[in-house]
Amino acid sequence: MMTSRISTLAEHNAQRQKHWDEIARTESAETFFNREYHRRLREIYRLLVSPELAVLEIGCGRGDLLASVAPFKGVGVDFSAEMLSQARHRHPNLTFIQADAHNLQLDRQFDVIILSDLINDAWDVQDLLEQVRPLCTADTRIILNFHSRVYQPALGLAGALRLAKRLLPQNWLTPEDTENLLRLAGFEVIRRQKEILFTLPIPLVRDLFNKILVKVWPFSPFAWTNIFIARLQPVETGEKPSVSVIIPARNEAGNIEAAFQRLPKMGRHTEIIFVEGHSKDNTYAAIEQAIQNHPEWDAKLFRQPGKGKADAVRVGFDQATGDILMILDADLTVRPEELPRFYAALSSGKGEFINGVRLIYPMQEQAMRFLNLLGNKFFSMAFSWLLGQSIKDTLCGTKVLRKRHYERIVANRAYFGEFDPFGDYDLIFGAAKQNLKIVDLPIRYQDRTYGTTNIDRWRHGLLLFRMVAIAAFRLKFI
Repeated sequence: MMTSRISTLAEHNAQRQKHWDEIARTESAETFFNREYHRRLREIYRLLVSPELAVLEIGCGRGDLLASVAPFKGVGVDFSAEMLSQARHRHPNLTFIQADAHNLQLDRQFDVIILSDLINDAWDVQDLLEQVRPLCTADTRIILNFHSRVYQPALGLAGALRLAKRLLPQNWLTPEDTENLLRLAGFEVIRRQKEILFTLPIPLVRDLFNKILVKVWPFSPFAWTNIFIARLQPVETGEKPSVSVIIPARNEAGNIEAAFQRLPKMGRHTEIIFVEGHSKDNTYAAIEQAIQNHPEWDAKLFRQPGKGKADAVRVGFDQATGDILMILDADLTVRPEELPRFYAALSSGKGEFINGVRLIYPMQEQAMRFLNLLGNKFFSMAFSWLLGQSIKDTLCGTKVLRKRHYERIVANRAYFGEFDPFGDYDLIFGAAKQNLKIVDLPIRYQDRTYGTTNIDRWRHGLLLFRMVAIAAFRLKFI
């Protein structure tokens, strides 16, 4: 059958089934040309997919990529019987199903769905993506990669010379095409990245090119593959999740009563959790008295066992019973009246990690010192680049996320280690590592009305530079 005459899905599938069955019978899993490509691709997916999740790979071939992410429940789908026979032999702990990606008949949902080097080979990409939708929850992440069109001639030549798998005519989608098709199929792109610049197995050289140079211009346009991470487009459900507002308080006695008076109630239930941090004033007693004075509030008080805001926030989060977790600094420089906007952004699905931004609206004169402002702007640019999502203000104290997402961050906290006394970066990095949709929410930043800041700008500033370096080599250049 001539390729130019293929005009139906059935003809397309028959041609490709024959092609991939033949490759499975006659070619090794990896050739000299693509061995390094697939090794690096497995390495990248292990960074993008946390272990012990329910993972589906469509177009799984021999199943090596699916096995590499160590799923709790791994399911591979392919229409090549020969490929699946080898996959079952190589990975007996995984489940493999012969099916057409355009006609999926699966009865469960997954945490992650992988489409690796598939969409350029598909008959109808939008239809394929629409087949995936019923397999997703709001927390499911679609991760797909596809070859850059820059290398179309090279791949054709390599296939003809048997240096790589021979490819049938491809779609050769651009990143813009792919994002549009995802949107048409009901998905939203969270982030995209370019990967793999060097495909020869020379250890030091490949690491330089594939971990560092591919991430920066002018090398990035020549990356071999584009990787997209997407989720279902948010849909209003009318749910009213409960809320826990965590208020770390150290030397903030004069702000406690105002917090009770000004904090709005949100969702079906709102609780306040105070975590007092070894204050030199009477903050603990002030909180105890305020709780007695306001029986209309479900309020709890805990004494922080360790040091630093991060420790206090973790105590509060661990004690929280709400579906949504909010941090409100006891200095009230972020107005409690702003919190319903954070609630709306999260509960509507517009974002999964809502980050307050103090750098949009004009500030009151003493709200932030000039050097602090410059530092925040620098770190916002650095971290937006490192995370692949815009984040303008990394140190705003108010951050909001769902408890189930926080629990995933905790489960993977060891990846970054314990180095953040504030807790802001622990949460931001964790959200990025879990591929959560991060949304900035501008707020008006107020002067303190009581007490002084607990931040040492020089000592903590140096610590932030250290965090940039750690994040760079745990999120970007890895």
